[in-house]
Amino acid sequence: MNADFLAHHPQSGMSEDLQRHYSLTLGRDDPGCAHFYLYQALVLTVRDRLVAQWRATRERYAGEDVKCINYLSLEFLMGRSLNNALLNLDLESAARSTLYEWACELEAVEQEELDAGLGNGGLGRLAACFLDSCASMSLPVVGYGLRYEYGMFHQRIENGYQVESPDRWLRHGNPWEFECPENTRIIRFGGRTEFYNDSTGAQRVRWCDTHEVLAVPYDLPIPGYRNGTVNTLRLWSAAATDEFDLEEFNAGDYTDAVAAKNEAEKITMVLYPNDASEQGKELRLRQQYFLASASLQDVLERWQSKYGDDFSRFAELNGFQLNDTHPTVAVPELMRLLLDEHGMGWDEAWDITTRTMAYTNHTLLPEALEVWSVRLFGELLPRLLEIIYEINARFLAEVADCWPGDCERQRRMSIIQEGGEPAVRMAYLGIVGSHSVNGVAALHTELLKQGLFRDFHELTPAKFNNKTNGVTPRRWLAHCNPRLQALLDESIGSDWIRDLNQLEKLAPLATDVAFTEKFAEVKRANKRDLVELVQRECGIEFGLDMMFDVQVKRIHEYKRQLLNVMHVIHLYDRVLRGDTVGLHPRCVLIGGKAAPGYAMAKRIIKLINNVATVVNRDPRLRDWLRVAFIPDYRVSVMEVICPGTDLSEQISTAGKEASGTGNMKFMMNGAVTIGTLDGANIEIRDAVGEDNFFLFGLTASEVDVTRQNYAPAAIIEQDEALSRVMQLLDSGHFNLLEGGIFEPICQAIRSPTDPWMTAADFRSYIEAQRQADASFADSACWGRMSILNTAYSGRFSSDRTIAQYRDDIWHTRGV
Repeated sequence: MNADFLAHHPQSGMSEDLQRHYSLTLGRDDPGCAHFYLYQALVLTVRDRLVAQWRATRERYAGEDVKCINYLSLEFLMGRSLNNALLNLDLESAARSTLYEWACELEAVEQEELDAGLGNGGLGRLAACFLDSCASMSLPVVGYGLRYEYGMFHQRIENGYQVESPDRWLRHGNPWEFECPENTRIIRFGGRTEFYNDSTGAQRVRWCDTHEVLAVPYDLPIPGYRNGTVNTLRLWSAAATDEFDLEEFNAGDYTDAVAAKNEAEKITMVLYPNDASEQGKELRLRQQYFLASASLQDVLERWQSKYGDDFSRFAELNGFQLNDTHPTVAVPELMRLLLDEHGMGWDEAWDITTRTMAYTNHTLLPEALEVWSVRLFGELLPRLLEIIYEINARFLAEVADCWPGDCERQRRMSIIQEGGEPAVRMAYLGIVGSHSVNGVAALHTELLKQGLFRDFHELTPAKFNNKTNGVTPRRWLAHCNPRLQALLDESIGSDWIRDLNQLEKLAPLATDVAFTEKFAEVKRANKRDLVELVQRECGIEFGLDMMFDVQVKRIHEYKRQLLNVMHVIHLYDRVLRGDTVGLHPRCVLIGGKAAPGYAMAKRIIKLINNVATVVNRDPRLRDWLRVAFIPDYRVSVMEVICPGTDLSEQISTAGKEASGTGNMKFMMNGAVTIGTLDGANIEIRDAVGEDNFFLFGLTASEVDVTRQNYAPAAIIEQDEALSRVMQLLDSGHFNLLEGGIFEPICQAIRSPTDPWMTAADFRSYIEAQRQADASFADSACWGRMSILNTAYSGRFSSDRTIAQYRDDIWHTRGV
């Protein structure tokens, strides 16, 4: 079969191709095959069909005079690729029937694929959703990231503590990727700069005596939803220019002989190295520059191969979207390439840079806005530091023209943070060098404009805009919840998968008895799958008729898993005292990873597990409360958790969460949210209506006011329920043989400087939980709320988000 035939008839010949790859490509002849080799053969069979459409897509893009967007991100949390490819190519039925010939279930084969270790949490999963939407909308978008040898880490729980082990997701290779050594780029570090005059007599700068590392690209196909489009995710892997020093090897110095190779490969060895040490900080900066330089060189080379040295239309036909602050080093790097490698003048290079760069901010936490010491930056990237100083000088002159004599404002807005150790403010660099700066939820964007970036907004208000995040309905509804997909298709047709607003047709069915019964049956079957997962992973048996109360996300104090476990302790106390009036039995599931160097987050994991142990072993609690911490939370686990959840915990301190995307996935699958007015929760509540959302807590503005005279000790003293919770914690009830381990947590709750306002929101939180109990006890009420959450989730499709990027920032079109 030729490529053109496969591109248009992907279902044809699946059985023959699977047999061919199994026998010839993999060299297997055992009929009682292992699922692993069937997985490999099936991937190769599907990949053949992807490649045919991939080639056709590239040819189609090349034939159009259309703007190409390059999406730079340090994370792409792709999950498993097989199930996504089967869905988007409409090959699932063909794959099932083909595997039936081998007496094998598709699900058993899919389990052989390891989650790609290319991301950590919401940021990386958002990038993956965006790539899916871009391909499904036939937009010419290329993703650029790093090919990490190891993911964040595997998490296991030992005696309640998080224990990290390497996540070597590439140990069996990656059958989806294509190495492209012909497009290898050279990345330079260290060295010095010198001035020289070029052939025209113009003064130029040369970056010399550098240490060079190779960036080797690996391409992954990203299929759109049944539209024949396959886009590209290009991942860079670091390699040494010389594998080892032969002279040193012959002299017997084996370690030094391969030192250069080892040093180079460190750059893409692990996702997010621990930056608690100076070496960790340096490696993080190396990663960021490695991604930016390799990707920019790639785009410029692609341009030159088609247009030569004429860059007059470069900004018209190219754009760069910087996914958070990590890739903002792309601003000075593009300037360096245009100035030093392509001989442009400053004004021309700056015009191209600012017209092509667009910056997305994902955080309201000042500590998460990366700042690099000038010393480290100068040692590692001396030429870029010179360019940054020049950018800053010209920018501050603009600020001075706008606010003459306002030296304090100039100090606040300077890209270089002065002080004991001068530093480069990377977020400011991203703002100054971009034509667009966007937040990722309405509240988040307003808080950026009024708070973190207020000065910049006052200078260039038109530059700031909002693009509320979204998630792809292909993976987060059609794939992960096939039972609900079938019910939706039967009830409202299948067009919703391309236009999620079509789900609003469900709203009138929320009171239809026959439909609500079918919807409830779907939820119950999904809960059964979740019960099996929790039993297998945690050894805890969840009761199917209990409320499934879930909080899964990165462990961080601002996300307030602590508030959740305090409510668990409150329920534990109520049951033991016989105060069960109005209480509905519930299973609480918490999951997520703490950064290896984040001591408080790891202590909270320990508390959750200790509380779970006490609750689960007490027979008096069995019919009322069960608690589990799911280890090694990842995309494939979320695909089971999300459809089976009743109550979605989105309980961050107001003003701290940029957007959230887990809240959208849960809503899409019919979970009801309990949450604060934070991030996209606000827009979720607006969409579904206040009667279908459990609201609690201080608002962002109330948090600011409360913080001025915050007295948690008084709050605790005046609230009997909170006092009981604190007494249980203080007494060591959950750590009887581990004296004092939770004292830092108790101190944090009582601290007047607690930025997370845990005690302040406790009373409101438990009242909202009581409302959730009452609503869940009324199955008709809960069913209606659940259906309406799915019905009004349309605006949280990543297709909508990408359409706004396309129209408002990128100014490109589908091809």
